[in-house]
Amino acid sequence: MKQKELAFWLKFVVIGTAVCGLIIYAWVFPHLFNYLVEQNSILQSNVMPWLTVIWISAIPCYGVLVLGWLVASNIGNDNSFSIANAKHLKWASYFAMIDAGYFFAVNIIFLLTDKSHPFVLGLALMVCFVGTAFSVCMAALSHLVKKASEIKEENDYTI
Repeated sequence: MKQKELAFWLKFVVIGTAVCGLIIYAWVFPHLFNYLVEQNSILQSNVMPWLTVIWISAIPCYGVLVLGWLVASNIGNDNSFSIANAKHLKWASYFAMIDAGYFFAVNIIFLLTDKSHPFVLGLALMVCFVGTAFSVCMAALSHLVKKASEIKEENDYTI
């Protein structure tokens, strides 16, 4: 696969993920919470805090998508192994860890203030684990891209 073609498909995936995320955050979650309130009206007071938390957690996710777009652009410019890509991947790692930490902390606070249930905390722990795993993978990939960039730079100076 050529660099331009790979960059095109990566950008396509980024746009598709952004659209799917928008549908989930703007339509699925509000309808899910409305359904839960219809089933149990006691949950009415918990809907807006939870929706706010979920919408705030979308910010780092879209930050990662922007960074993914920048990486795809660099790949399209035949600059795959660059310090810029290593930095973008490192920032993606930070965003994922921040989002996982934020989601975990809010779930603990909601559990202590009786706005959540221990089962929900268990589900949130799985989400936090996935976010942490993504963060570690991005950090490792950033390290590898940085090392490859250094090797590429050394080879560029060799005659």
